[in-house]
Amino acid sequence: MKSIILALCAVITSGLTSYAADRPNILWLSAEDINAHFGCYGDPHAITPHLDQLAKQGVLYTNVYTAAGVCAPCRSTIITGMYQTTIGTMHMRCKATLPDSIKPFPVYLREAGYYCTNNSKQDYQFQAPANTWDASNSRAHWKNRSDPSQPFFAVFNFTGCHESGIASEAKYKSITSDLKPEQRQDPDKLTTFPPYYPDTATAREDWKRNYELITAMDAWVGKHIKALKDAGLYEETIIIYWSDHGVGLPRAKRWLYDSGTRIPMIARVPRKWRVDDQAKPGTVDDQLISSLDFGPNVLHLAGLPVPGIMQGRAFLGPNLTAPRDYIYGARDRMDERYDIIRSVRDKRYRYIRNYESLKPYYQYMNTPEKGATMRELRRVHAAGQLSDAAKLFMADRKPVEELYDLQNDTHEIKNLATDPAHAGTLKKLRAVHAQWVRDTRDLGLVPEP
Repeated sequence: MKSIILALCAVITSGLTSYAADRPNILWLSAEDINAHFGCYGDPHAITPHLDQLAKQGVLYTNVYTAAGVCAPCRSTIITGMYQTTIGTMHMRCKATLPDSIKPFPVYLREAGYYCTNNSKQDYQFQAPANTWDASNSRAHWKNRSDPSQPFFAVFNFTGCHESGIASEAKYKSITSDLKPEQRQDPDKLTTFPPYYPDTATAREDWKRNYELITAMDAWVGKHIKALKDAGLYEETIIIYWSDHGVGLPRAKRWLYDSGTRIPMIARVPRKWRVDDQAKPGTVDDQLISSLDFGPNVLHLAGLPVPGIMQGRAFLGPNLTAPRDYIYGARDRMDERYDIIRSVRDKRYRYIRNYESLKPYYQYMNTPEKGATMRELRRVHAAGQLSDAAKLFMADRKPVEELYDLQNDTHEIKNLATDPAHAGTLKKLRAVHAQWVRDTRDLGLVPEP
């Protein structure tokens, strides 16, 4: 009997391996705390040659958003394909327990014969099951698989452009040490400097660092692409680049505005794995995509069914479902401070519901207060010298509702929630938000204990 069981296991294992052998390798290159400040997105100051070249060879996505403006809640959505507010991972640095029905998506890839590695950040807000990864550490790499013919799903995460890379002089200098003089930025010439920051030398220095860290990250991307080419796997591997959320500065990271939730995403699909006209070189795709969709999309590209419990959808590959009409986001406890904010966005408007509007925008939180830009906001505000746009976010309390026209107000400064001309849009998005809260069983109003 034992020999029969072993033989059956060998057949099943062999079947899985051959079943996956004609499937693409999939490489995720992720970064932290950046928005779409790349040349391929039209940024006039960006120095991102490798990512620009990747976009020329693939598809540039222009409407990609995270479900949260901070890493850990967002990463819980990415690995599960479910909203953090549905599975109880919405509070920053919480510890949730998943039911057996919810599994990290690499589990399904491994069951289908993929070699899955993560190098190396998890930060899922729950303990990942032991069978999630073949390897998840600083040495994890697709090169380490014992069978070179085995397809892989590999994740590499660049931590250098995290907010600490801006705030810490030592880290900033270390990450950008290899930049050439022509890759440096002049802070006074950066025309993209946001109007909601004090226009001082200190704040502009932070904005400059953001660009230079992105250039350093771009070189890192180039090295990973070269490794694939050197191994002869470039035409066998789907490459998807993304960031976990927006810029690591105040009013961006931790917030639900575009500055905190809009992210870059680029995908290159080798010719043999393309479907119809998708991902042809130089394609620009404006469909609405959520970080919720990243995991389901990998399963779909690998030819695997997306579990029905997942709330995300595939956006690339055969037989796609209808694109999203809306993107949803949530902010809950951030470190030591509680707040409850929800948002819904279509391609033009963003609606925000502040459930605790009695609280100020900038509650004191230890981490962001260490940054130079936050200190400048405090200092210049105390001196009564902030611009109207910057002063807005130093208010003692928030409006219950916010509505922004992103087509005419890219920085989301002019709140249209009380404008009669936009009453119809407000009513519609308010209803869409309320329906989402019910449909997804939003846990935000349940006390954390």
